[in-house]
Amino acid sequence: MHGMTQPHDLVERLLSLSTSQDCIVIVDESSAVNLRWAQNSLTNNGTGRGRKVTVIAIADHRQGRSVGVVSSSGVDEADLIYLVRAAEDAAHANEAAEDSLPLISESPSSAHFHEPPAETGPHLLFDFAAALGAVLGRAHSEGIHLYGFATHNMTSSYLGTSTGLRLRHDQPSGTVQMNARSADHSRSTWVGRATQDFADIDLEEIENELLTRLHWAQRRIDLPPGNYETILPPSAVADLLVYQMWCATARDAVEGRSAFSAAGGRTLLGQRICSLPLTLLSDPHFPSLQCAPFSLVHVPGDDIAAFDDEASVFDNGIPLERTDWIHEGTLNRLVATRHGAQVTGLPVAPSIGNLILESNSRRTLEDMVASTQHGLLLTCLWSIRPVEPSTLLLTGLTRDGTYLIENGEVTAEINNFRFNESPLSLLGRATEASASQRTLCREWGDWFTRAAAPALRIPDFNMSSTSRSI
Repeated sequence: MHGMTQPHDLVERLLSLSTSQDCIVIVDESSAVNLRWAQNSLTNNGTGRGRKVTVIAIADHRQGRSVGVVSSSGVDEADLIYLVRAAEDAAHANEAAEDSLPLISESPSSAHFHEPPAETGPHLLFDFAAALGAVLGRAHSEGIHLYGFATHNMTSSYLGTSTGLRLRHDQPSGTVQMNARSADHSRSTWVGRATQDFADIDLEEIENELLTRLHWAQRRIDLPPGNYETILPPSAVADLLVYQMWCATARDAVEGRSAFSAAGGRTLLGQRICSLPLTLLSDPHFPSLQCAPFSLVHVPGDDIAAFDDEASVFDNGIPLERTDWIHEGTLNRLVATRHGAQVTGLPVAPSIGNLILESNSRRTLEDMVASTQHGLLLTCLWSIRPVEPSTLLLTGLTRDGTYLIENGEVTAEINNFRFNESPLSLLGRATEASASQRTLCREWGDWFTRAAAPALRIPDFNMSSTSRSI
């Protein structure tokens, strides 16, 4: 703990120092533990603690109300008045906020708001570390080099406002990423997992998956660019859909600036956009993917708990519930702040800190491979970047193992590719899905760890050029 000040006391103290018309205070208290290994040996481990304090001052402005935000780490008592005054000065200096609305006031306080923050620690990785030692030992004897890390974080967020909100959320977040390479580093593959508490991490399963993929790579052939029937694993599907959600805002769609726009100021809402009856949803209470059940926005236009870039600080504390963005193949909701809903006439639909693509299939990725006559199987995607926002066209690279499927079996590793594809288009062209499962994004896994998705079969995935990445 930083000094003797509990986070909830810090919230109250900062609010009491404010002279602004309205004030919002967010205190994030975090703890972390990690293990790292390279070339079959543990390289380091450690623990950490942190505190981030955010003061959001709202001041009267001749054209409305303006916002000032100041954040700081390592705050002590002497810093408090400085933080509040700096936020207030920024509010007075800024232009009026377009999204200004009354702060949320009607929400029951969190029952554990006045309790100390939750913590993680080395105990959470004891069993994992013991299992890891055995895995590293076997890799050494087999001439395989393993690299990776395991991390667990616990962040307790305390939200208080001048309108009386006192809300708290404890967010556990854990990941495991492991890369396996042949002794000469000519073959490489990756497996990642996301977890809340490491109880569901099966290291032997990860080890077997890595060994299987390295075995596939013993034969290597090169293929030219082109459109290939391709199986995207859950990690790749999640990476693409997270980016799609960042772009799925109601205001951009109504104003004709996104792939969800239609002619005449209309949107694609109500239209079928998936070839399969897939449901894309966010739900703060989804099992194993729980996230904050209320909006938690630290900076205007940047919700670190979720994914849209139009989040409004005025929406702090809005209760969140399950939202089906796509329902059984039909576009059902676009992300909308309260202000965005007023401007567009569409329902309020705040962003939520998880993303799940549900499939009614019971098939596995292995079943999909077995029914493929000729196609490609990816491990993951990397370096995803926008090309054309109006169609949501993205580019990126395949990485750590791209494989050839022939007559229902993986027969070789092939060269990696650069791809050019739109996730919205892929949803419309997918011909098969596996059962959904929790997954870890490879590209966005440092920021977004709560996702679930199926594997998808795409009949004509566009591999636009070859890549030298491994």
